[in-house]
Amino acid sequence: MPTLKLLLLPGDGIGPEVMAEAKHVLAWLEARGLASFAIEEDLVGGSAYDAHGKSISEAAMAKALAADAVLFGAVGGPKWDKVPYDARPEAGLLRLRKDLGLFANLRPAICYPALADASSLKRELVEGLDIMIVRELTGGVYFGEPKTITDLGNGQKRAVDTQVYDTYEIERIARVAFDLARKRRNKVTSSEKRNVMKSGVLWHEVVTQVHAREYKDVQLEHLLADACGMQLVRQPKQFDVIVTDNLFGDMLSDVAAMLTGSLGMLPSASLGEVDAKTKKRRALYEPVHGAAPDIAGKGLANPIAMIGSLGMALRYSFGMIKEADLIDRAIAAALDRGLRTADIRGQAQRTIGTTEMGEAIRAELDRLAV
Repeated sequence: MPTLKLLLLPGDGIGPEVMAEAKHVLAWLEARGLASFAIEEDLVGGSAYDAHGKSISEAAMAKALAADAVLFGAVGGPKWDKVPYDARPEAGLLRLRKDLGLFANLRPAICYPALADASSLKRELVEGLDIMIVRELTGGVYFGEPKTITDLGNGQKRAVDTQVYDTYEIERIARVAFDLARKRRNKVTSSEKRNVMKSGVLWHEVVTQVHAREYKDVQLEHLLADACGMQLVRQPKQFDVIVTDNLFGDMLSDVAAMLTGSLGMLPSASLGEVDAKTKKRRALYEPVHGAAPDIAGKGLANPIAMIGSLGMALRYSFGMIKEADLIDRAIAAALDRGLRTADIRGQAQRTIGTTEMGEAIRAELDRLAV
């Protein structure tokens, strides 16, 4: 059995609390003889700034580069609102994405049957929802240059952010989306704003070309980003895989997340290129939710997204498909028992805390693994 190198970066706020529950699942997998992990842990975000004066240390970055996968908690909080811009907690995550080459962000939006009533939409619109949003993660307006604020005098300033995409960046994210669709329901929706943005014109052109050359068997449709947002709340189950750029992916994936009832429910994966020699790819897995400093330390956080992120690591980095499926089934079974953290409690539901939800999922793992 190979030893899998995993770096844990719990981060700030509720990050350490939900990471603790993922660590219990890792221990469960090892105790069952299903995997062997070489685990390291380090600081990121505000906790790293407090210790090192930067949002991630060079030592932590070296560990990330050497790991088979990184499991990330959450960063940020009002404590660090006034730190220098380049040292803000979120900068640590951005550096990880950039230095690891994590260009493809996979954000599933799945509505468990037990939680259909927790969505802001009607049950019939979301029950059985299973969407995968593929967001380009290392290009676009978040990384484009120039990125400046200029003092024009007379009390006026000018802010500039630059939206930049090259052909190869669009090609590789399109391939990730098409490959995923082939394993799902074989449909890709490409979303941009070609009606007002030149980058959207190029995006549409390149995705169309990749489809025609390599993926004619996959259904492709194009939808402007604003229309895509509208359709996500109008008829979300029409979608299978949505591929889009960094900015629109950030927004559309949050819209899709809320269809499921809670940001605390959803994991994500950020993937790099496949190495030609090792056939492996660098990857980081994290819950979609933030650091939630208002509930940090109170034992109220929902650990499901963190445990689900570990499941995605098993699936995409370690090829442990059966074990990933087992974790997904255990989460669903715990929810079917009526167990809820505060963010998904609904009406007349038993509300439990972080640790108890983690224990419930491990109990289901025990039951299902027999």
